[in-house]
Amino acid sequence: MATHHAHAVLPDEPEKATLEGKNKILGFWLFLGGETVLFGTLFATFLALRDQTNGGPTSQQLFDMQLVAWATVLLLTSSLTSVLGILAMHKHNLAKMQLWFGITVLLGIGFLGLEIYEFVHYVHEGHKISSSAFGSAFYTLVGFHGGHVLFGVLWISILMMQAVKKGLTVVTAPKFYVASLYWHFVDVVWVFIFTVVYLMGMIGGKVGH
Repeated sequence: MATHHAHAVLPDEPEKATLEGKNKILGFWLFLGGETVLFGTLFATFLALRDQTNGGPTSQQLFDMQLVAWATVLLLTSSLTSVLGILAMHKHNLAKMQLWFGITVLLGIGFLGLEIYEFVHYVHEGHKISSSAFGSAFYTLVGFHGGHVLFGVLWISILMMQAVKKGLTVVTAPKFYVASLYWHFVDVVWVFIFTVVYLMGMIGGKVGH
């Protein structure tokens, strides 16, 4: 019943239909600004310490770019599916919104699985968080991002469970919209990690040799 009722009364952009919804979105943009500064600090620290391997394996010796590329494909695809989820929300189609956000969650879980596999492999190769400044900076930056992905997966999953009970309303819509903004932010940060940590790490290693 909630779906039919929502379809009848919801505006085209239900996330912005109330002042509370607009304030949530504005407040979240401010939060993302703080997150950007935090990640910027972690990136700067990594760039300063990436060559301090303490005799351990270098980025060129460690990184499996095929694995990282697959992880990137999963995360970027999940950004697209979250957009499709919001578009379905704007069309008041709860079932399709749930479907697209469900796929987003599954892609996020796939990304986390690849990242865990990657970390375990690196530890076996002697690249630990305590083995060098490079290791500390790498795991802090990439692991912190992974924590954000995990939080996003849990957050969207909880919202989907709430939507089953409450349907799509001017109260639930802003929550999905904000979660989608968060997910896009996480994806953008990964693009920078892929470039700064992995691509520059491989190029730097080749130049160094």
